Amino acid sequence: MVPPKVVLAYSGGLDTSVAIPWLREEKGLDVVAVTVDVGQPVDLERVRAKAIASGAVAAHVADARAEFADEFVAPALRANVLYEGVYPVSTALARPLIGRHLVRVARAEGAVAVAHGCTGKGNDQVRFDLSTTGLAPDLKVIAPAREWSMHRDDEIAYAQAHGIPVEATRTSPYSTDENLWGRSVECGILEDPAIEPPEEVYGWTRSPAAAPDAPAYAKIGFEAGTPVSLDDRPAPFHEIIAALNRLGGLHGVGRIDHLESRVVGIKSREVYECPAASILIDAHRALEALVLPRDVLDFKRSVEQRYAGLVYDGLWFSPLREALDAFVGATQTRVDGEVSVKLFKGAARVVGRRSPYSLYQSGLATYSTGDQFRREMAEGFIYVWGLPARTWAAVGGPAASRTTESPPAKLA
Repeated sequence: MVPPKVVLAYSGGLDTSVAIPWLREEKGLDVVAVTVDVGQPVDLERVRAKAIASGAVAAHVADARAEFADEFVAPALRANVLYEGVYPVSTALARPLIGRHLVRVARAEGAVAVAHGCTGKGNDQVRFDLSTTGLAPDLKVIAPAREWSMHRDDEIAYAQAHGIPVEATRTSPYSTDENLWGRSVECGILEDPAIEPPEEVYGWTRSPAAAPDAPAYAKIGFEAGTPVSLDDRPAPFHEIIAALNRLGGLHGVGRIDHLESRVVGIKSREVYECPAASILIDAHRALEALVLPRDVLDFKRSVEQRYAGLVYDGLWFSPLREALDAFVGATQTRVDGEVSVKLFKGAARVVGRRSPYSLYQSGLATYSTGDQFRREMAEGFIYVWGLPARTWAAVGGPAASRTTESPPAKLA
């Protein structure tokens, strides 16, 4: 009898390599490995070969960088997504994409379950589990690391006993994750939030002190809120992201030290490197400020906060996220134009913006010759605008301001 299949999110690292024989021995399942390239440094063919060598019955690989940029990062950028106002949710954004690939392969392979290598303490287990629930509630989710009691040395011994190639027995004290939208680092000395992150934790960005002494400029072209060109050269979005990661990293842009609130209820100190995300979110916000009315901007900020929470909490595949996307999309129809950003010693600063839909009118804004603003109308506007406050004050005003009883004043 052929064993049932499980589709495993496979990175090629120790945890997921050990999971392959573990799933076979402990669960009686044949393992189909799935590796998705979302911009991390990975040799897809090498990872495929290692999955088979570790005991997988099949191994699927996918270059999903363009898919990740266009279908996950772009909506998040249009919503200016920053979890707790700080983190561009780089890791969180990739999980639903990987989850979607797991479900696709599970359907094609006739699998009964999907599996991942997440522990029972982090956010990613939530994101993988909920992505599966949102797309294929009939599939079971297995997380070996939530069940086994092995530590790293145990896993190495297990791998060696099962003939799994172990490339190194020593490891960095840090746990890292990378994709197009950013790089995350945790563990080691970073677990003490009182200590400044050492330079060794950074892999994408130079120290601002060691960055070039001359600034660099990036001109980003947007159509409907999505980047379409860099320095007047049209390019796919994922290539623009990669180019800005390199340029921003060279100038020390995009370092984030965040004490964040995890989904599972604990506080975690995370260090992120997100050069492109930092540049693009600031540029996008600047363009929105040029073309959107104040009330739309104000309301959109509350939507952005909720959107960020949904992504971080693993609820990408939810009706609320789809509804918020519809609102955000409606705000982006005029977010066309170009934004110039100056990069210098760790800072990315918007220094210019233009759009055919600009609400900035020089004839109204100028204090020089050509002023078209009708100043004589201001007094009447202020009277009407302030009438509620005048009425309130006239009939008694705030209790703290009343020192003596007096009859209400008459409105003039």
